[in-house]
Amino acid sequence: MDYVNLTSHPIVLNDGRTFPSSGVVARVSSIHSEFVDDLCRQEFGQVENLPDPQEEVRYIVSAMVLSACEGRIDVVAPATGHPDAKRNEKGHILSVPGFVRG
Repeated sequence: MDYVNLTSHPIVLNDGRTFPSSGVVARVSSIHSEFVDDLCRQEFGQVENLPDPQEEVRYIVSAMVLSACEGRIDVVAPATGHPDAKRNEKGHILSVPGFVRG
């Protein structure tokens, strides 16, 4: 399986594999409702810069983009919330054990 990193930074797995940014960043717009009792609703618009599916290719995107990619089994995001994700002393992610799918 080939991975194409559509985020703006390298993704490092706990086993040392690194997926450099492809130079193309997938993004999604969002629309927010008015606030009522300090809460608003968020709806996603179209995803930009996401290529069409290709055989044997997975696209690495942000969690926000992943949540907008309903039905795309070839789109994954780093498993930053997994308990095996490695963090530095400030809590920043250093590496992840793998990916999540929407």
